[in-house]
Amino acid sequence: MAAGAERSIGRLLHLALVVFALALLASRAYAQQSNEELAKKLSNPIASLISVPLQFNADFKIGPNDGERYYLNFQPVIPISLGPAWNVISRTILPINYQHDIYPFDEHQLGLGDTTQSFFFSPKAASEIGGLIWGVGPAFLVPTATDDLLGSEKFGLGPTFVVLKQTGPWTIGLLANQIWSVAGADSRDAISSAFLQPFVSYTTAEAMTFTLNTESTYNWKSEDWTVPLNLQVSQVLKIGDQRVSIGGGIRYYADAPQGGPEGFGARLIVTFLFPE
Repeated sequence: MAAGAERSIGRLLHLALVVFALALLASRAYAQQSNEELAKKLSNPIASLISVPLQFNADFKIGPNDGERYYLNFQPVIPISLGPAWNVISRTILPINYQHDIYPFDEHQLGLGDTTQSFFFSPKAASEIGGLIWGVGPAFLVPTATDDLLGSEKFGLGPTFVVLKQTGPWTIGLLANQIWSVAGADSRDAISSAFLQPFVSYTTAEAMTFTLNTESTYNWKSEDWTVPLNLQVSQVLKIGDQRVSIGGGIRYYADAPQGGPEGFGARLIVTFLFPE
Protein backbone atom coordinates (compact mmCIF):
# COMPACT_ATOMS: atom_id res chain seq x y z
CA MET A 1 0.00 0.00 0.00
CA ALA A 2 1.30 3.49 -0.83
CA ALA A 3 2.38 5.68 2.07
CA GLY A 4 -0.23 8.29 1.12
CA ALA A 5 -3.01 5.71 1.28
CA GLU A 6 -1.79 4.49 4.67
CA ARG A 7 -1.80 8.04 6.06
CA SER A 8 -5.28 8.74 4.67
CA ILE A 9 -6.73 5.53 6.07
CA GLY A 10 -5.07 6.32 9.40
CA ARG A 11 -6.75 9.73 9.42
CA LEU A 12 -10.08 8.09 8.59
CA LEU A 13 -9.74 5.66 11.50
CA HIS A 14 -8.88 8.58 13.78
CA LEU A 15 -11.97 10.45 12.56
CA ALA A 16 -14.10 7.34 13.11
CA LEU A 17 -12.89 7.11 16.71
CA VAL A 18 -13.66 10.81 17.27
CA VAL A 19 -17.18 10.46 15.85
CA PHE A 20 -17.73 7.31 17.92
CA ALA A 21 -16.57 9.07 21.10
CA LEU A 22 -18.75 12.12 20.45
CA ALA A 23 -21.74 9.88 19.82
CA LEU A 24 -21.11 8.08 23.10
CA LEU A 25 -21.09 11.40 24.93
CA ALA A 26 -24.35 12.40 23.23
CA SER A 27 -26.04 9.10 23.94
CA ARG A 28 -28.63 8.99 26.75
CA ALA A 29 -32.10 7.67 27.70
CA TYR A 30 -31.62 4.19 26.22
CA ALA A 31 -34.49 2.84 28.26
CA GLN A 32 -36.92 5.36 26.76
CA GLN A 33 -36.71 3.93 23.25
CA SER A 34 -37.45 0.35 22.36
CA ASN A 35 -35.56 -1.66 19.76
CA GLU A 36 -38.61 -1.45 17.52
CA GLU A 37 -38.65 2.36 17.73
CA LEU A 38 -34.97 2.50 16.91
CA ALA A 39 -35.42 0.14 13.97
CA LYS A 40 -38.14 2.41 12.56
CA LYS A 41 -35.89 5.44 13.02
CA LEU A 42 -33.15 3.67 11.08
CA SER A 43 -35.57 3.37 8.15
CA ASN A 44 -35.83 7.17 8.16
CA PRO A 45 -32.66 8.74 6.67
CA ILE A 46 -33.25 12.02 8.55
CA ALA A 47 -34.45 10.71 11.92
CA SER A 48 -33.27 12.37 15.12
CA LEU A 49 -30.85 9.53 15.79
CA ILE A 50 -27.06 9.48 15.84
CA SER A 51 -25.90 6.40 13.95
CA VAL A 52 -22.56 5.16 12.69
CA PRO A 53 -23.05 2.55 9.95
CA LEU A 54 -20.16 0.44 8.67
CA GLN A 55 -21.39 -0.96 5.36
CA PHE A 56 -19.37 -3.63 3.53
CA ASN A 57 -20.19 -4.24 -0.13
CA ALA A 58 -18.97 -6.64 -2.79
CA ASP A 59 -19.53 -6.38 -6.57
CA PHE A 60 -18.36 -8.75 -9.27
CA LYS A 61 -17.83 -9.16 -13.03
CA ILE A 62 -16.51 -5.63 -13.54
CA GLY A 63 -14.59 -4.73 -16.68
CA PRO A 64 -13.23 -6.96 -19.46
CA ASN A 65 -11.45 -9.29 -17.04
CA ASP A 66 -14.44 -9.85 -14.71
CA GLY A 67 -12.80 -7.92 -11.90
CA GLU A 68 -14.10 -7.50 -8.35
CA ARG A 69 -14.64 -4.53 -6.06
CA TYR A 70 -14.92 -4.59 -2.26
CA TYR A 71 -15.61 -1.43 -0.31
CA LEU A 72 -16.40 -0.43 3.26
CA ASN A 73 -18.54 2.70 3.55
CA PHE A 74 -18.07 4.76 6.70
CA GLN A 75 -21.43 6.57 6.98
CA PRO A 76 -21.97 8.63 10.16
CA VAL A 77 -25.37 10.34 10.46
CA ILE A 78 -25.53 13.19 12.97
CA PRO A 79 -28.65 15.34 13.58
CA ILE A 80 -28.07 18.87 14.89
CA SER A 81 -30.89 20.89 16.44
CA LEU A 82 -31.47 24.37 15.00
CA GLY A 83 -34.05 25.33 17.59
CA PRO A 84 -37.53 24.09 18.49
CA ALA A 85 -38.70 23.59 14.90
CA TRP A 86 -35.78 22.48 12.70
CA ASN A 87 -32.91 20.00 12.49
CA VAL A 88 -30.00 19.80 10.10
CA ILE A 89 -28.88 16.22 9.47
CA SER A 90 -25.32 15.57 8.39
CA ARG A 91 -24.90 12.40 6.29
CA THR A 92 -21.39 11.39 5.21
CA ILE A 93 -20.34 8.55 2.90
CA LEU A 94 -16.61 7.79 2.70
CA PRO A 95 -15.59 4.48 1.08
CA ILE A 96 -12.46 2.42 1.69
CA ASN A 97 -11.97 0.49 -1.56
CA TYR A 98 -10.13 -2.59 -2.73
CA GLN A 99 -10.52 -3.66 -6.34
CA HIS A 100 -8.62 -5.93 -8.67
CA ASP A 101 -8.57 -6.99 -12.33
CA ILE A 102 -10.71 -4.01 -13.35
CA TYR A 103 -8.02 -2.08 -15.24
CA PRO A 104 -5.63 -4.05 -17.48
CA PHE A 105 -2.79 -1.56 -16.90
CA ASP A 106 -2.96 -1.69 -13.09
CA GLU A 107 -3.78 -4.98 -11.37
CA HIS A 108 -5.27 -3.73 -8.10
CA GLN A 109 -5.98 -0.60 -6.07
CA LEU A 110 -6.48 -0.06 -2.35
CA GLY A 111 -7.36 3.19 -0.61
CA LEU A 112 -9.99 5.82 0.06
CA GLY A 113 -12.61 6.85 -2.48
CA ASP A 114 -14.30 10.21 -2.88
CA THR A 115 -16.49 11.54 -0.06
CA THR A 116 -20.14 12.48 -0.50
CA GLN A 117 -21.31 14.91 2.19
CA SER A 118 -24.98 15.88 2.47
CA PHE A 119 -26.86 18.25 4.79
CA PHE A 120 -30.64 17.99 5.10
CA PHE A 121 -32.64 20.82 6.67
CA SER A 122 -35.75 19.15 8.04
CA PRO A 123 -38.70 20.24 10.23
CA LYS A 124 -38.90 18.35 13.50
CA ALA A 125 -42.65 17.82 13.06
CA ALA A 126 -44.09 15.85 10.16
CA SER A 127 -45.85 17.87 7.49
CA GLU A 128 -49.57 18.44 7.92
CA ILE A 129 -49.95 17.33 4.31
CA GLY A 130 -50.25 13.57 4.57
CA GLY A 131 -47.88 13.35 7.54
CA LEU A 132 -44.86 13.50 5.22
CA ILE A 133 -41.33 13.69 6.60
CA TRP A 134 -38.95 15.65 4.39
CA GLY A 135 -35.59 17.34 4.21
CA VAL A 136 -33.70 19.35 1.62
CA GLY A 137 -30.21 20.82 1.36
CA PRO A 138 -26.85 20.71 -0.39
CA ALA A 139 -24.70 17.74 -1.34
CA PHE A 140 -20.95 17.95 -1.89
CA LEU A 141 -18.50 15.65 -3.66
CA VAL A 142 -15.01 15.92 -2.15
CA PRO A 143 -12.04 14.30 -3.95
CA THR A 144 -10.56 12.35 -1.05
CA ALA A 145 -9.48 9.35 -3.16
CA THR A 146 -5.92 8.18 -2.56
CA ASP A 147 -5.60 6.63 -6.03
CA ASP A 148 -6.52 8.14 -9.41
CA LEU A 149 -8.49 4.99 -10.24
CA LEU A 150 -10.58 5.21 -7.07
CA GLY A 151 -11.92 8.73 -7.53
CA SER A 152 -12.85 11.53 -9.88
CA GLU A 153 -10.31 14.22 -8.83
CA LYS A 154 -13.26 16.62 -9.01
CA PHE A 155 -15.08 18.82 -6.51
CA GLY A 156 -18.84 18.69 -7.01
CA LEU A 157 -22.01 20.12 -5.53
CA GLY A 158 -25.74 20.14 -6.07
CA PRO A 159 -29.11 19.75 -4.34
CA THR A 160 -30.35 16.78 -2.36
CA PHE A 161 -33.71 15.91 -0.82
CA VAL A 162 -35.55 13.13 0.94
CA VAL A 163 -39.27 12.59 1.43
CA LEU A 164 -40.94 9.68 3.21
CA LYS A 165 -44.05 8.48 4.97
CA GLN A 166 -44.15 6.18 8.00
CA THR A 167 -47.38 4.35 8.72
CA GLY A 168 -47.40 1.58 11.31
CA PRO A 169 -44.61 -0.84 10.45
CA TRP A 170 -44.16 0.58 6.93
CA THR A 171 -41.74 3.23 5.67
CA ILE A 172 -41.92 4.37 2.04
CA GLY A 173 -39.82 7.14 0.57
CA LEU A 174 -37.29 8.56 -1.87
CA LEU A 175 -33.81 10.01 -1.39
CA ALA A 176 -32.18 11.80 -4.34
CA ASN A 177 -29.41 14.16 -5.33
CA GLN A 178 -27.87 15.76 -8.39
CA ILE A 179 -24.17 16.63 -8.43
CA TRP A 180 -22.22 18.68 -10.96
CA SER A 181 -18.45 19.05 -10.91
CA VAL A 182 -17.32 22.64 -10.30
CA ALA A 183 -13.53 22.33 -9.94
CA GLY A 184 -10.72 19.82 -10.02
CA ALA A 185 -8.31 18.21 -12.46
CA ASP A 186 -8.83 19.44 -16.02
CA SER A 187 -7.62 16.09 -17.32
CA ARG A 188 -10.60 14.27 -15.81
CA ASP A 189 -14.13 14.11 -17.22
CA ALA A 190 -16.71 16.58 -15.93
CA ILE A 191 -19.42 15.13 -13.66
CA SER A 192 -23.18 15.44 -14.00
CA SER A 193 -24.72 12.60 -12.03
CA ALA A 194 -28.16 11.97 -10.54
CA PHE A 195 -28.75 9.56 -7.65
CA LEU A 196 -32.19 8.07 -6.96
CA GLN A 197 -32.98 5.82 -4.01
CA PRO A 198 -36.64 4.85 -3.71
CA PHE A 199 -37.11 2.59 -0.69
CA VAL A 200 -39.72 0.61 1.18
CA SER A 201 -39.23 -1.16 4.50
CA TYR A 202 -41.27 -3.17 6.98
CA THR A 203 -40.33 -3.35 10.68
CA THR A 204 -41.68 -6.08 12.94
CA ALA A 205 -42.46 -5.80 16.65
CA GLU A 206 -39.24 -7.76 17.26
CA ALA A 207 -37.20 -4.93 15.63
CA MET A 208 -36.41 -6.86 12.47
CA THR A 209 -36.57 -4.74 9.31
CA PHE A 210 -36.96 -5.93 5.72
CA THR A 211 -35.89 -3.35 3.14
CA LEU A 212 -36.13 -3.17 -0.63
CA ASN A 213 -34.52 -0.28 -2.50
CA THR A 214 -32.52 0.75 -5.51
CA GLU A 215 -29.42 2.96 -5.40
CA SER A 216 -29.59 4.08 -9.01
CA THR A 217 -27.32 6.61 -10.68
CA TYR A 218 -27.68 8.26 -14.06
CA ASN A 219 -24.64 9.72 -15.81
CA TRP A 220 -25.92 12.66 -17.88
CA LYS A 221 -22.63 12.85 -19.78
CA SER A 222 -22.53 9.26 -21.03
CA GLU A 223 -26.32 8.75 -20.74
CA ASP A 224 -25.85 5.52 -18.77
CA TRP A 225 -27.87 4.05 -15.90
CA THR A 226 -26.49 1.95 -13.05
CA VAL A 227 -29.41 0.24 -11.28
CA PRO A 228 -28.65 -2.13 -8.38
CA LEU A 229 -31.72 -3.63 -6.67
CA ASN A 230 -31.05 -4.27 -2.98
CA LEU A 231 -32.90 -6.62 -0.64
CA GLN A 232 -31.70 -6.71 2.95
CA VAL A 233 -32.72 -7.74 6.45
CA SER A 234 -31.51 -6.15 9.68
CA GLN A 235 -32.06 -6.66 13.39
CA VAL A 236 -31.68 -4.13 16.21
CA LEU A 237 -30.32 -5.65 19.41
CA LYS A 238 -28.39 -4.73 22.50
CA ILE A 239 -24.83 -5.88 23.15
CA GLY A 240 -23.95 -4.92 26.70
CA ASP A 241 -25.03 -1.29 26.94
CA GLN A 242 -24.65 -0.64 23.22
CA ARG A 243 -27.55 -0.73 20.75
CA VAL A 244 -26.57 -1.99 17.30
CA SER A 245 -28.26 -3.01 14.10
CA ILE A 246 -26.77 -5.97 12.26
CA GLY A 247 -27.91 -6.89 8.77
CA GLY A 248 -27.07 -8.14 5.35
CA GLY A 249 -28.51 -8.75 1.96
CA ILE A 250 -28.02 -9.26 -1.73
CA ARG A 251 -28.30 -7.03 -4.76
CA TYR A 252 -28.82 -7.57 -8.45
CA TYR A 253 -27.70 -5.21 -11.18
CA ALA A 254 -30.73 -4.69 -13.39
CA ASP A 255 -28.76 -2.26 -15.55
CA ALA A 256 -25.18 -1.02 -15.77
CA PRO A 257 -22.96 0.67 -18.36
CA GLN A 258 -20.55 -1.38 -20.42
CA GLY A 259 -17.79 -2.61 -18.11
CA GLY A 260 -19.93 -2.01 -15.02
CA PRO A 261 -20.87 -4.61 -12.40
CA GLU A 262 -23.00 -7.54 -13.51
CA GLY A 263 -25.16 -10.11 -11.79
CA PHE A 264 -25.35 -10.36 -8.02
CA GLY A 265 -23.52 -8.55 -5.23
CA ALA A 266 -23.59 -8.69 -1.44
CA ARG A 267 -23.82 -6.35 1.53
CA LEU A 268 -23.14 -6.65 5.26
CA ILE A 269 -23.80 -3.76 7.62
CA VAL A 270 -23.23 -3.04 11.31
CA THR A 271 -24.72 0.20 12.64
CA PHE A 272 -23.94 1.63 16.07
CA LEU A 273 -26.94 3.52 17.47
CA PHE A 274 -26.89 6.42 19.89
CA PRO A 275 -30.44 7.50 20.81
CA GLU A 276 -30.96 11.01 22.08
